[in-house]
Amino acid sequence: MANYDFDLFVIGGGSGGVRAGRMAAGRGLKVGIAEEFRYGGTCVIRGCVPKKLFVYASHFSEDFEDAAGFGWQVGARRFDWPTLIANKDAEIARLSALYERGLNNAGAQIIHSRAELRDAHTIHLSTENRTVTADKILIATGGWPSLPEVPGIEHAITSNEAFHLPQLPRRALVVGGGYIAVEFAGIFHGLGVETKLLYRGAEILRGFDMDIRTMLHREMAKKGLEVRLSANPARIEKYGDSLIVTLEDGATIETDCIMYATGRKPNIAGLGLDAAGVAVNAKGAIAVDEYSHTNVENIWALGDVTDRVNLTPVAIHEAMCFVSTVFGGRPLPVDHELIPTAVFSQPSIGVCGLTEEAARQRFKHIDIYKAEFRPMKHTLSGREERMLMKLIVDADNDKVLGCHILGADAGEIIQCLGVAIKMGATKADFDATMAVHPTAAEEFVTMREKWKADA
Repeated sequence: MANYDFDLFVIGGGSGGVRAGRMAAGRGLKVGIAEEFRYGGTCVIRGCVPKKLFVYASHFSEDFEDAAGFGWQVGARRFDWPTLIANKDAEIARLSALYERGLNNAGAQIIHSRAELRDAHTIHLSTENRTVTADKILIATGGWPSLPEVPGIEHAITSNEAFHLPQLPRRALVVGGGYIAVEFAGIFHGLGVETKLLYRGAEILRGFDMDIRTMLHREMAKKGLEVRLSANPARIEKYGDSLIVTLEDGATIETDCIMYATGRKPNIAGLGLDAAGVAVNAKGAIAVDEYSHTNVENIWALGDVTDRVNLTPVAIHEAMCFVSTVFGGRPLPVDHELIPTAVFSQPSIGVCGLTEEAARQRFKHIDIYKAEFRPMKHTLSGREERMLMKLIVDADNDKVLGCHILGADAGEIIQCLGVAIKMGATKADFDATMAVHPTAAEEFVTMREKWKADA
């Protein structure tokens, strides 16, 4: 039996890597974990957490306006960007420290260094200029924003830099149509920035239910946020403090900040995968099976670096399955079906299960139930914002295939509905559940009329 420095060595200190390292160390294994920046990964440092804090901040502009309908007189308002940045940074530092404390308490050895594979059992730690060996290795290095090859792209930022802008721009152009793009467009707009969203496709949020996509577009436009479709930058030029963005059709847009949110790629550069013989798939991600196992006997990978479902809770779940499979004696494949998901657009989105388009392709007969209405809050606020709730049901067995929400608190609502859908709930189960009144969520148990059924 070879004598290794560690039973398990984890490369990457994000949510998935930390969970796996902590759980393995808690089993009495000798665990090392290396992170070159700060523990917490994309979610804590430059993703979910700071983004949600920014979303909260951007909502206050509407909240102040809505208060008048309820009898409140709100005085002069002024937003201070440096205060938000400082408070956000303090919270990120607190959370990062908690991640390290959890690893320490479990007995894992924390290493602040970039790690590179030298072979299947050897890792070089560049900051410390030393090598260590491990019986088993887990790669959890996440993803990174990708930028297209456009002349002048050096003037653009990504979501990484958006969290650290020295000052809030007066004008912003967000390029992309995915969830990161629509979230940041809403953030900038809510903070008072003159914002445009530019997307090369026919409608934003490709892959989501079409009713949700079109209604979000409509609601964003009603708020004064300009959305341009079938449009894409051809070049970016800097003139003084301004940027001139020339589109492929020859039109130009002048802005102070251009942010690209056109995709992310697995963070594999410089990891030494070739040296260890780890295979990469056609998408540039580490290839793994349903147990997060690579083609190398003692190496596993999980999270965004595998480009399966790139969400923090998914990486954490994959980590728990990995520890159960490799160290717990209970092989547990990762189930990537029926994952509840939220988009913190404005208004927000919650989804679980199939879209109507996907359901029609997979099932012979489906029933659609949906309700569009003005939320109770806005009967007094005067805001014209609408809410949409939609259920997709297999007409042959009454099983709920998909649930879609557009409106306030969608993320909170979909979490609970995700449990029911994961358990195989039927429309009859929804109908038999008492409503909580007056709430928006009660629509899901009171919808009776089929909106559209198969012929």
